Amino acid sequence: MSLIDDLLLHITPGRVTCKKCGYVDTVYRVVKNYYACPKCGYYYRLGARDRINLLVDKKSFRELCTGLGSKDFLQFPGYQEKLDKARNATKEEEAVVCGTASIEGNPVALFVMDSKFMMASMGSVVGEKITRLFEYAQAHSLPVIGFTASGGARMQEGVISLMQMAKISGAVKNHSNAGLLYITVLTDPTTGGVTASFAMQGDIILAEPRALVGFAGRRVVEQTTKSKLPDNFQSAEFLLAHGFVDAIVPRSELRSTLAELLTIHKRSV
Repeated sequence: MSLIDDLLLHITPGRVTCKKCGYVDTVYRVVKNYYACPKCGYYYRLGARDRINLLVDKKSFRELCTGLGSKDFLQFPGYQEKLDKARNATKEEEAVVCGTASIEGNPVALFVMDSKFMMASMGSVVGEKITRLFEYAQAHSLPVIGFTASGGARMQEGVISLMQMAKISGAVKNHSNAGLLYITVLTDPTTGGVTASFAMQGDIILAEPRALVGFAGRRVVEQTTKSKLPDNFQSAEFLLAHGFVDAIVPRSELRSTLAELLTIHKRSV
């Protein structure tokens, strides 16, 4: 039984409407199609646990870096309420889930950002968890796979959130200096300070089809450059054409692609 078949045994019956084309279909068919619209191919955004369940070998995931949660240390208006709402909605402590697992028998450390938690904004705890994962992977000689999905730095934590860019980048560099592999998978959306740091530092950079990937917003770039941008600007396909992404991989092929890359790297070291 495949991983997707196993997931189908536990889905809740119902119907879902595609946000892009309006097509109505059963939850069963959407999940069977790897959480994509069977008509237009629109990719539904995945929570961290759903993505992990689609990717790793059954019962192989072991969560790390738990027990950490953001605090409203700047007493930013409304921040605590947003944290509480995100935790209740996702049942997660923070906007990233970290752990170890295997993919077709290949051991790996991985982090998965969850856009359903404050658009996976990069706060101090997100940075701490990802940094600790890289340090754990380095100590145990594990490759890292990171799924990025973020609106960028978390404004409610001020300059502390921006510091996470350098903090994680340092951990990525130490992991790389140890001769270990880092693969990033850019999902929709990957923007802001996450794009400007660890999302684009992978040895191999993959992306999901039609994922929005960029730094500043389209309007800001057009006003700064005083030029009209193409319709597909900041899409995964645009980045692939300009050499920023190594490959665009459909969800149905992602598990086998990552397994092949991990196997090739293991044989070469």
